[in-house]
Amino acid sequence: MTQKPLLLPSHYLAVEGTIGAGKSELASRLAEHYHAIFIKERPEDNPFLLRFYRNVGHLALATQLSFLQQRISMAEQICSKKMLNSQRIIVSDFLFEKDTIFAKMILDDEELALYNDIVRKIEPRYPKPNLVIYLQASEEVIKKRIRLHVDDYERIFPEGYLNRIHIAYSEFFHHYESAPQLIVNTDNLDFSRDEDFNLLLQCIANAQGVRSYFNKN
Repeated sequence: MTQKPLLLPSHYLAVEGTIGAGKSELASRLAEHYHAIFIKERPEDNPFLLRFYRNVGHLALATQLSFLQQRISMAEQICSKKMLNSQRIIVSDFLFEKDTIFAKMILDDEELALYNDIVRKIEPRYPKPNLVIYLQASEEVIKKRIRLHVDDYERIFPEGYLNRIHIAYSEFFHHYESAPQLIVNTDNLDFSRDEDFNLLLQCIANAQGVRSYFNKN
């Protein structure tokens, strides 16, 4: 079992969502708006990821362990004395705990047992967000957005893979209680538009309790 997450003295926002939900773009704009430190996920630095996508199941454990190594380095960066002493807002485009979504989805039983044993022995101490902004979107909207940015996405993402991710994220955040959530339906939102972005800022400022919701019909 991992150690309890660290609560930072400065304000920490984590933006999450499935592939194509727009989390990186939104996190970048939030960081700019708040003059915050932006901690960006870098999947391109995982040397196994592309080969994993080409053959799901192949190199799954290596892919997952590489992400674990990245997360630990990022957690150390966020919790460093220099970062804490700056007292600046921190914005990330990922939630540390979300790695369990993919571990359970892509690893077989023996690999998952080994991975969990490694995590228990390392006991990474991940910082706890003050607020998690969880971006939801329908599977149809997700696929449409991915097509705009990824050539030949059907080849990169095997049949059914995106749907499995969509279901796994919904299940994970339905039970997630480690930090308050602002759950945002992005089907009718475009955060490059000032109108939509300003509406979100109001929701962030007014977020209360374990879960808040933003759904623009």
